[in-house]
Amino acid sequence: MHIEGTVIHDACHKAAHPVPWINQAMGHGSAILLGFSFPVFTRVHLQHHIHVNHPKNDPDHIVSTFGPIWLIAPRFFYHEVFFFQRKLWKKYELLQWGIERSIFITIILAGIKFDFMNIIYNLWFGPALMVGVTLGIFFDYLPHRPFRSRNKWLNARVYPSKFMNLIIMGQNYHLIHHLWPSIPWFEYKIAYEKTKPLLDIKGSPQRVGIFESKKDIFNFIYDLLIGIRSHTKKKGKLRKFINLYPGFKIKKFLLKLINKSAIGKS
Repeated sequence: MHIEGTVIHDACHKAAHPVPWINQAMGHGSAILLGFSFPVFTRVHLQHHIHVNHPKNDPDHIVSTFGPIWLIAPRFFYHEVFFFQRKLWKKYELLQWGIERSIFITIILAGIKFDFMNIIYNLWFGPALMVGVTLGIFFDYLPHRPFRSRNKWLNARVYPSKFMNLIIMGQNYHLIHHLWPSIPWFEYKIAYEKTKPLLDIKGSPQRVGIFESKKDIFNFIYDLLIGIRSHTKKKGKLRKFINLYPGFKIKKFLLKLINKSAIGKS
């Protein structure tokens, strides 16, 4: 299931297989195994590429900054909400969504009726939850920290490692994917090595960036435990909500926490 995360990702960029119908089959098959819908994943993920780190138009920005890291997996369901809010479907994609969701619901209903839900929980939902956390961390959270820049050379990062390249299938070279989305995952490392001098000139982030400063450490621990980020220190819905709290000392502490963890502007 961990491998299927890369299959659906490459398929949505038409990079899983050079033959279009095989690429589509790989995308739909991996989506069903992961509990996703391929048209939803495709349209929403392409919006992420168009609006990287935009607080309203980047769906993955919400996934990464609206709760603790350990709860990142269920936030992927926001993709479905985003898909229908923005009416992103084209041609037969709404029908495809209906078929894939019908298959999912049919399996659950069969599990209830014929009493094999324990198998579904242990061999499907459990692994899918673990994969969701892994995908959320390595596809969304780590590559785009600190979620600020929209510059194409700075909006994602690279943290080179041969070991990580195999374990997470190239997502440690996430900036390369954003710069050239049609490259399949197994060529990210090659592309990075050839373009590193250019990335150096552009000042592209080439470290994981979690423990480089006290601020990085604080933000990582904050994201691990709380993770809800404000985009400004002086305004924002989160600040208005906390201002309603009657206790002065706790309110002061919470406002200080919001200010310290605020994403801010690029």
